[in-house]
Parts: sequence; structure tokens; C-alpha cells
Amino acid sequence: MRRRSFITLLGGAAAWPVAARGQQAGKVRRIGFLANDPTIPTTAAGAAFLDGLRENGFVEGKNIIIERRFAEGRGDQAVPLIAELVRADVDLLVTSGGQNHVAAKRATAKIPIVMVNAVDPVGQGLVASLARPGGNVTGLVQLPSAELASKRIQLLKDAVPSISRVAVLMNPDYASDHLQWGALERAAQFLALTLIPVSAREGAELADALAKSMSEHPHALFTMNNGRNLTHRKVIIDFANQHRLPSMHSFAEATRDGGLISYATDRPALFRHAAALVAKILKGAQPSDIPLEQPTKFELVINLKTAMTLGLTIPHDLLILADELIE
Repeated sequence: MRRRSFITLLGGAAAWPVAARGQQAGKVRRIGFLANDPTIPTTAAGAAFLDGLRENGFVEGKNIIIERRFAEGRGDQAVPLIAELVRADVDLLVTSGGQNHVAAKRATAKIPIVMVNAVDPVGQGLVASLARPGGNVTGLVQLPSAELASKRIQLLKDAVPSISRVAVLMNPDYASDHLQWGALERAAQFLALTLIPVSAREGAELADALAKSMSEHPHALFTMNNGRNLTHRKVIIDFANQHRLPSMHSFAEATRDGGLISYATDRPALFRHAAALVAKILKGAQPSDIPLEQPTKFELVINLKTAMTLGLTIPHDLLILADELIE
């Protein structure tokens, strides 16, 4: 069973209608879409984005064209990929992933930008404030990664109370990963856990980094909330299950692909809502006038098939709290 996720509008502005309105006859709009995970078009989140556009009168291949690019969690790819989209003369940019948001804002002050899952848009200088963004950027904001990291490691400990040593897969080039690490260290003291940092900058480094971490004898694997870990989740999940490591993830997609547990925003709901923002702007609204929004509900997903494979029995109290159980 899945509980619905809801979005709270910051700044007290009223929600807008989502019913489709007639579009200018023959007008075809072009969207530039930059994310990290190249599997998005085949996932529920990708389908939800198209559904959200359709609900608001925009149908891909008819009156809208989507130019998709994927940085695969590589910061060095964000700038050139955004440059490609700007040269393609898009009417609007949709970005998912912290470095992709920054690259888009630096590339253009004119093309509207809709961000999905921005972490600290005010601190990064992307918007003036959440309630009154100003400029050409609006979108959806997630809770601080550090706050969620603490919750995730608590849930991992709740799921597998016997663990005491946790490998933490991080990218040392990501500022948000360092913030998450600080939160994890504080939580680990309370939970009597020893953290083992596992650093990898590129997807190609993951297998070796994870293999080396086994010399530290971890009991579980915690993956930081970053685009690299989402993009390369299959490598991470296969390693964790092969070495019988219960794994905590920041994306429900990873749990559905075989990870043990995740605590995350409902990505399909986010992308559907992002599509509504896109439609609103294409119909004439200004990004500067649209307050940024943040999710107030999160999904706890547990893969019981993986638990069985690992020989784990998930505590009943945690199963009751789960939004989705994969059997």
C-alpha cells in the first residue's frame, strides 16, 4: 500500500488549477531536460512528468518537444550539457541534481528554469528567497540532506538492530555529501555506530572503492543522497547483496531495484508537480512570481524479497510504518 505525498506551498500563495487550457494552435514548445539518471524516461518519475504535462495540455510529439540530456552524476558534464540545451533554443529548462541547477543558472538569466529537488537554492544563490525567488528560477526544494541523512541511518539501525559498523558511500567532491557526513557522525554517536567512509568520484571507481571497504568489515551500507549513487544504483545494489550488506538508499528506485530500504520523497509526485510548474510558465507565468515548494511527506520503502535473501527479519513496528513493501 502506498500513501499519497502532498506538496506544501511556501509563502502562502494559493495553488493553481491543473486543468488543461487550450494552447495556441500550431505552437510547439521546446523543453530542455537535464538530470543525472539516464533511466528516468523508463521510470515512474519519467512517466509522471509526461502525465503532468498532458494533464495541463502539453503532449510530447504534438505541441511540445523534450530535449533530454543526462550528466550521470558527473559534475564536469553539467556545464557542456546545459550549453547544448541553451544552443538548442529551448523555451524552458528542467533540471534535477544540484550541480545541474547551478550550471543552468550560470548559463542563462533569461530562459525559465524549473528545478526538481534543489537542496539549498538560497545559499547557492539560485533564488533570492523561497517565497519570492525573483529572476528566472523556481521549482521544488527538498529538506536539507543532512537532516534526512540522520533519519535514514536511524531507520537502517531500526531495520537491522544488530549492526555496529556502517560503510558510507560518498563523493568527496560534493559539498552536500560532507554536510550529510557531519549529520551521520552525530547520529552515529547516539546509535553506537562506527562509520566507514567509502569515497568514489566517478561511477567507474565504485566497484573498487566498495571492494576495498570490505577490509573494514562493515555490517551494512549507507548511500549518500547524490546523483552518482542514483545513476549507478545497480552496481551498488549488486555489490551490497553479493556481500550480504543491508543497504539504505536515498531513492525509492534503488529499493525497487533490490536495495533493502529507502527513505525518500515520492519522485513521481515531484516530477508530476514539476510538470505543472512547467505548464504554468509556458502559459505565461513568470518564474520570479512562483514560490518554491517543498515536500512534506516521505516514502519509507522496504524490499522484503531482499530481506529474505539476506536472512533478515524486519521488525514488525517498522513494517507498519512502511509506505511500500516489496514482496
